[in-house]
Amino acid sequence: MNLENQNPLLETSETSGKPTVRIIAVGNAGDALLSGLAAHDFAGAEFVAINTDAVALADTTAKVKIHLENKLFRGLGSGGDPDRTKAMAEEQFSTLKSACAGANVVFILAGLGGGAGSGISPVLAKAAHEAGALVLAFVTLPFECEGNRREAQAQVALESLKTAADGVICLPSQKTFKLIDENSTLVETFRVTGGFLIEGVRGVWSLLTRSGLIQVHFSDLCALIRDRHAENAFAFVEASGPGRAREVTEKILNHPLLDEGRALAESDAVLVSLTAGKDLTMAEINRVMEQVKRQCVHAQIIMGAAADGALKEKLCVTIIAAKQNVVPPSVAPRADHRSPATMVSAQREPALSRTRKRGAVAKAVQGQLPLSIVSKGRFDKSEPTLHRGEDLDIPTFIRRGVALN
Repeated sequence: MNLENQNPLLETSETSGKPTVRIIAVGNAGDALLSGLAAHDFAGAEFVAINTDAVALADTTAKVKIHLENKLFRGLGSGGDPDRTKAMAEEQFSTLKSACAGANVVFILAGLGGGAGSGISPVLAKAAHEAGALVLAFVTLPFECEGNRREAQAQVALESLKTAADGVICLPSQKTFKLIDENSTLVETFRVTGGFLIEGVRGVWSLLTRSGLIQVHFSDLCALIRDRHAENAFAFVEASGPGRAREVTEKILNHPLLDEGRALAESDAVLVSLTAGKDLTMAEINRVMEQVKRQCVHAQIIMGAAADGALKEKLCVTIIAAKQNVVPPSVAPRADHRSPATMVSAQREPALSRTRKRGAVAKAVQGQLPLSIVSKGRFDKSEPTLHRGEDLDIPTFIRRGVALN
């Protein structure tokens, strides 16, 4: 399906200085997350759904629907094969890029492990990046009980996605076991998992669209995550009442997406946005920020605060913690499959090279191993096999002086 010049929604819109945000759901899991977003909370956002399953795509709430299809699929989806789906997404790269045209920010919602989410999301992130958008992916990883095949596919897709997107908000579903009991149904469990990512989308949306007393600009968000290609930690918490500052702090330090505060300690850049009613006090801001600073001593911190009368007694805090990749994904060290002897030889090479004169060619010298002479047994008295004066019982590389590397 070619979207160029067909959908006015995909054209650049005038937003009075506010960034244009496009939320794109990929696959069935992404569509489930999209369905959980209340449209009235995202006024002005543009919703797009991409899927290989025509039946599921027909039921989505998104106004713009993109059906990636080829003759092999016959409208029945990818069969859980991310390689086939990725190849198809790459064939229709221009369609994906058109879906991102005109957006300042693209949110990708997906579940990794299956065919559509794992195969399409990295290609979509690359297309959005080429279209000039800041790319944020919100993804879930499968439960351990879903099998090692889905786990392996999810990890491969996650690494590809981190390479293509500016930032990835990732929630391993296994972490939600801390928040459910044995009586929780399957539907309730997935609702809890999706709820965390929905909070993440809502929190970043508020950062981008809500004016603040202490403003967090779009450029601040770009500076925090642009081209880091990292897996960012994220949390959105809220509380109300007299002790709301203390309560939100406790929620932050116990949030599963922040690994109970460990993600803050490991970060090198943190963005904190506080939003409350008109009764927001400086003491509350100071109390929250004091606790955050204690957790991330070495991080650069960007803070914003806004007053929203609609929140009344609520205090909402959004945190994005980013950790710079020390080694870019494209140049990550490969596993060394050399033999131990070869590795030892490689380690000695620099020392040997320093002894050589510039321009000189070193002559290979065949070393001799300190091995004891072993008797030939019942062949000890046999005559040697001679041919043209050479003893063929002696290995060829020794007779010809061939050096072994």
